[in-house]
Amino acid sequence: MQRETFDRRAFPTGAALSRWAAPDGWSYRRMDWPKRGKARGSLLFAGGRGDFIEKYLEACAWWHGRGWNVTSFDWRGQGDSRGPSGTAGPDDLDLMVDDLEALIAEWKARTPGPHVVVAHSMGGHLLLRTLAERKPEIDAAVLIAPMLMINSAPLPSVAAWGVSSFLSMVGLGSQPVWQQGRRPAPVGTSRQTILTASPERYEDELWWWKKHPGYNLGVPSWGWLDRAYRSCAALTPERLATVKLPILLIGSERDRLVSAAAIRRAAAQLPDSELLMFDDSGHEILREADEVRLAALERIDSFLEERLAR
Repeated sequence: MQRETFDRRAFPTGAALSRWAAPDGWSYRRMDWPKRGKARGSLLFAGGRGDFIEKYLEACAWWHGRGWNVTSFDWRGQGDSRGPSGTAGPDDLDLMVDDLEALIAEWKARTPGPHVVVAHSMGGHLLLRTLAERKPEIDAAVLIAPMLMINSAPLPSVAAWGVSSFLSMVGLGSQPVWQQGRRPAPVGTSRQTILTASPERYEDELWWWKKHPGYNLGVPSWGWLDRAYRSCAALTPERLATVKLPILLIGSERDRLVSAAAIRRAAAQLPDSELLMFDDSGHEILREADEVRLAALERIDSFLEERLAR
């Protein structure tokens, strides 16, 4: 496996930041990193809840180095997509589906094909909902640790949904699901082991938080959890059966945040899918130790090369 040196704490030369307006006028921060000369195609990357463009610069550099025009963005309420007042926006997943549909349409109109969308965690969930409900004409998709159901173990999902729904109804929807100290959890704590076995990449996120404190979104609220369960329920087998484009799903059997079983079920229900499951990886597969991270990136490369050649 090839290991490449990349400064994960610096913005890459040639990448440009701009603003994009969602259908309701919400201002999104966007990065476009065009390839010099003839490009292989155009790739859009969508992160998860609490993510921001800088967190996945290393993965974007990998794809850019392999010939792709790369675009990424901060979801509404995250990173620097925080609205006119600078405060975080609503955690409305239905609204984010509207945003993604519009962004894909605008991105496709201004970039050469083939067009590929890669999405992680909440981003993977929103992409699959967009594909199932809005049918954007893209050529392939990759879902990395997609949030197709919350991992609520040892509590069953239906019970966890019931608790979050009840607490939201009684006015506690804005309260955090768990209490967290004011200082970010350092290397070696459970948060790191849940996310990645790479302490260096985990520290990168803390470094960016220190530089931009507003990027630290904090823990989800009971209201967000309730909306997430409702959104996951929208991905019925009947809807998944209508998604015809080639999709690669990548997950981890020991993921503590999203359900590995739900990822396997979706792979079986999608008409044209491939599945790669790691036995020992944290949730942030593209920010894992190199053994896992590079294996995932190389599988994505081979998947796109094979499927787009057909």
